[in-house]
Amino acid sequence: RDRRKALAEFYAMLKHDGVLIIDQRNYDSILDDGFSSKHSYYYCGEDVVAEPEYVDDGLARFRYTFPDDSIYHLNMFPLRKNYVRRLLREVGFQRIETYGDFQATYSDGNPDFFVHIAEKAYRIDDGTDADKVIDLYSNTVNTARDYYNSSDADNFYAHVWGGEDIHVGMYTDDAEEIATASRRTVESMAALGKLDKETAVLDLGAGFGGAARHLARTYGCRVTCLNLSEVENQRNRRMNAKQGLDGLIDVVDGSFEDLNFQDNSFDLIWSQDALLHSGDRARVLEEAVRVLRSSGQMIFTDPMANENAKKEDLKPILQRIQLDTLATPAFYRRELYRLGMGTVDFHDHSDQLPRHYQRVYDELVAREPELEGKVSADYTTRMKAGLKHWVDGGKAGSLAWGIFHAKA
Repeated sequence: RDRRKALAEFYAMLKHDGVLIIDQRNYDSILDDGFSSKHSYYYCGEDVVAEPEYVDDGLARFRYTFPDDSIYHLNMFPLRKNYVRRLLREVGFQRIETYGDFQATYSDGNPDFFVHIAEKAYRIDDGTDADKVIDLYSNTVNTARDYYNSSDADNFYAHVWGGEDIHVGMYTDDAEEIATASRRTVESMAALGKLDKETAVLDLGAGFGGAARHLARTYGCRVTCLNLSEVENQRNRRMNAKQGLDGLIDVVDGSFEDLNFQDNSFDLIWSQDALLHSGDRARVLEEAVRVLRSSGQMIFTDPMANENAKKEDLKPILQRIQLDTLATPAFYRRELYRLGMGTVDFHDHSDQLPRHYQRVYDELVAREPELEGKVSADYTTRMKAGLKHWVDGGKAGSLAWGIFHAKA
């Protein structure tokens, strides 16, 4: 309460377009992995040694040793990155960017310090001004948007990945068609929920909208597709109209970190392999639960790290997708329970992840000649390398994947 009050005082003191800058030690790393330091940044000079003497979830007791051998202690609360970001949002800051050791991306290693940049300026997202909407996106979301808006990515997913369901598939054999296996994932997810024509669905990161069309066609439910790529959304709308389903499906440009919907608007939150693209997944879940009705449910998949995965093993994957972390199954369970979900079940299909990426790799290699003129050689080369990283990480047991089913 006192931390929130202090931040509210800062917010009140700022002019309407003011900025709050907060620097904090990376307690996430200290709590999860133990203390280490690159010793690149100093508060007290290079001759002073600052190290934790004791750390738990409620106390970080640091010992400061000076050149004259004098020793002092400072007791602090170990603030986690997303905890601070949540408090900043709660007091009114709308756009918050977090840097690690002054870098926008920091997957190469744990930063010693985080720097939060919180803007007081209020931005209105009424869906009419694309520039205003984009300005609300975080750096991580904008990186993903630029990628999926590229013609290379659009053509790759349309011609190689299956064209409709551009997500991880569930295979019965290694030679099965990608589109068939990907549709099986949609059907397996839908079977977990009770859907009918009265069900209002929000698909977060809808891609080309294959799942939305399946749900609308099969169950008659109304689906809202939220997606950050305007290029994918245009393709989604064309396919909806062609299949006569545009009356049941709305396609909305936007980011799932800030949902422009009223509270209690949807019966089902649906997402497939999209949440990893957020730099603040806890925020995404908060927004999802906010717009979910009291009797609602969430069904989603996401490529994740295994609970025991080492950061150095994930490094090639994280560098490829320009992220600093992947979620874990335990993270999603913990956050969903924190947000009040009554039950959270995880159906583990981690073996399907490397199987799927190997299948996509093989398809890309086989169809590479016919992609000439549609997908650049540079993109193809980088994609093949990236797919192999996912295959290797999955086979090594560093990755996890499956279907989450959470009920309010």
